[in-house]
Amino acid sequence: MDRNSKIIISIFCLIKLTIHLIADHNSGFQGDELMHIETGNHLNFGYMEFPPLIAVIAFVQNLLGADSTFVQHVFPHICSILIIIFVAKTILLLDGKEKALILALLAVIIAPGFERSQQLLQPVVFSQLFWLISFYYLLAYCKKLNNKYLWLLTLFSICGFLFKYDSVFFIVGLSCLLFFKRTKDALIHQKFWKNILVFFIAITPNIIWQFQNNLPFFQMMERLKETQLEKLERGDILVDLFISINPLNAVFIVLPAILFLVMTKQKFLKVIGLGILFSFTALLVNKGKAYYFYPIILTLIPFGAIFWQNYFFERSKWSFYPLCAVLLSGFVLVPFGMAVYPLNKYIAHIYPYEALDVKGGRYGIRFEEYYSDEKWDKTLSAIKTVYDSLSTVEKAHALIWGKHYSQAGILKLRGKKYDLPDAFSYHGSFYNWAPDRGEIPETIIALRESKADGKDFFEPYFKTVIPVRTVYNAYAKKEDELYQTIFICKEPKQDFQQLKQEFSKRIFE
Repeated sequence: MDRNSKIIISIFCLIKLTIHLIADHNSGFQGDELMHIETGNHLNFGYMEFPPLIAVIAFVQNLLGADSTFVQHVFPHICSILIIIFVAKTILLLDGKEKALILALLAVIIAPGFERSQQLLQPVVFSQLFWLISFYYLLAYCKKLNNKYLWLLTLFSICGFLFKYDSVFFIVGLSCLLFFKRTKDALIHQKFWKNILVFFIAITPNIIWQFQNNLPFFQMMERLKETQLEKLERGDILVDLFISINPLNAVFIVLPAILFLVMTKQKFLKVIGLGILFSFTALLVNKGKAYYFYPIILTLIPFGAIFWQNYFFERSKWSFYPLCAVLLSGFVLVPFGMAVYPLNKYIAHIYPYEALDVKGGRYGIRFEEYYSDEKWDKTLSAIKTVYDSLSTVEKAHALIWGKHYSQAGILKLRGKKYDLPDAFSYHGSFYNWAPDRGEIPETIIALRESKADGKDFFEPYFKTVIPVRTVYNAYAKKEDELYQTIFICKEPKQDFQQLKQEFSKRIFE
């Protein structure tokens, strides 16, 4: 890598980091992040919804003892920078020059879907990174057939799987290696069964954990299929993908990438193209959401840049500048993907173009991190008022039951700042951390997204359930998220063991 390439990469890394830090300043936590943060306090070989490595990241970040987005997004920001670097390394591996570098890295920056998915503490950004790194070493292996690259491909494929199970679609793409004599002969000669064995040994603890816990991931996928995936149409998925990666990228980068892989005379790139096709097809057949395809788009971007380099820039050097100008105009879509604007500016300038009509709401804002700090401050303050209304005896033993994992998560993260008691939930991974023995305190404060009539959820478990406070969220994107109601529940009808058993089949409700 020459000096000019390093300068270009460094500039784009700085731009990328700056965008994410601005978003940190303007936003709070997305709901799923609150659960991921809590996993750092419960290290294990698996969790209900995802593999174990996200918890290791959360554990390290939790050592800093802070609840700010700046701290809890340290590793996602590192990942986003590494994504820039490995897109660049892929370009260089393909013999790309400076203009191809600029074009590819600009494409990454202007994709609104990339920005948000690489901002949050979720397995998604780690999945994108390790898919991209694995792809880089797949490309290196196909080009050079060096056994070192095969082992690096194995290592990073393991990491990808242990961050997010959708990396199995990348592994499906690896089957392309067996369709070409050159790569198949090399794999057999290098005893690739050892790589497969190491992969399965590495993921075995997580597989064992899944079986020990009645395969919760498949329960979650079944629930997801019922509530979301069955409603998706493949055409709608592709349209969503087209918009979220930036239509300019779709037309000027992704389409040329496909053309390049079809037109190339280099056989090792034919292998790569077939692998990408396998992964994409498998995802589409299974109705993966648009953001599931982002790692595949990241692997295509370098080929789009190389297409322009080989077929245009080397013949018409001036063509680079209007193309860059076109892509630069795509920056206008970045605020549609992450909180680069504060809430009031977003509402004034961006919201009119993507307004959601929510009955009973004031604004239907797509991304909750825009308003989550305000929402949770109001909620925790209301719970504090309810808690302070209890008698001294009740306060000494009271606990808080959050129906949704995000409610339990914010109580775990910030409850002590409000002098609130401990919280529990039976939703998602919080089920495993809920008390499983002993008597339930005579008074429980419960919280769910509903109006006062939401008490019917808690009534089977307590003789008395009284709604006492309701917190309104004017920014909710769904009608059933407009209100959170706080209940005082008294005289439990069972102990913790019985209650946990009751929810053993309702973890993903």
